[in-house]
Amino acid sequence: MNRYSPTIKELPTDERPRERLAKYGAHALSTAELIGVLIRTGNAERSAVSLGEFLLAEFGNVKGIASATLDQLASVKGLGLAKAAEIQAAIEFGHRLALFSDDDRPAIAGPQDVANLIMPELRYIKKETLKSLLLDTKNRVLGIKTVSIGDLSSSIVHPREVFKDAVTSSAASIIVAHNHPSGDPTPSREDITVTKRLMEAGEIMGIELLDHIVIGDGCFVSLKEKGLI
Repeated sequence: MNRYSPTIKELPTDERPRERLAKYGAHALSTAELIGVLIRTGNAERSAVSLGEFLLAEFGNVKGIASATLDQLASVKGLGLAKAAEIQAAIEFGHRLALFSDDDRPAIAGPQDVANLIMPELRYIKKETLKSLLLDTKNRVLGIKTVSIGDLSSSIVHPREVFKDAVTSSAASIIVAHNHPSGDPTPSREDITVTKRLMEAGEIMGIELLDHIVIGDGCFVSLKEKGLI
C-alpha cells in the first residue's frame, strides 16, 4: 500500500513551512521542513516535507544529502533533476557563504583559519580537488580558486596553473589546500613533492607559498606545521 501524507495545502495554515518561516524565521523550521520549502511540492505519495524526511532517512543525515551526487538525488522518486539541482544549489550557496566574514575579506592568521574556510566544501567532495587562496600583503583573502580536480600529482598540478590567478589578482602570497576523499589528511609523498615544486616556483615569481593544507573529514594537516615548508 502506498503511503499517503497530507499536502502542504492540506495542513493548517500555522503548520505550513513557508508560513512558519515567515512568522518565526528559518531557524524555527526542521531540516525536513527546510527541504520542503526548497522543493515546494512532493508527489502523490509524499508531501514536500515528507519527501524531506525521506531524503534524510535515505542518505542518513544532512551530510549524506550534501555528499550525494546530482544523479543520486534525482533518482529519488518525487524529486527529479530540477528539484535535485535546487537542493545542490542551496548546499553550494551555504558553502560559499561560509567562505566569507562580514566584510567579505577574511584574514588568515594560521592553518585553522584556512580549514574554517575550505573544509565545509572540500570534506564532502569525492575527488581530490586543489584550491588556492590568494592573499594580499595583510594576509586577507582576495579570492579562492579551484586549480585542479583529480589525483594530486606533479604531472597534473603545474605551477603555471596554480600561480596564474595569483598573478592576475596581484596576490602577495598564496596558500593551497586539497582534500583526501578517504578522510585521512596524512600528506602523501606526492603531496610533499608538489608542495616543494610550488615553493620553488613561488620563490622565482616573488609570490610566497605560505602553506599547504590537506583536508580530511573534520580534520586537517598543515605541511608548514609539519616542517615541510
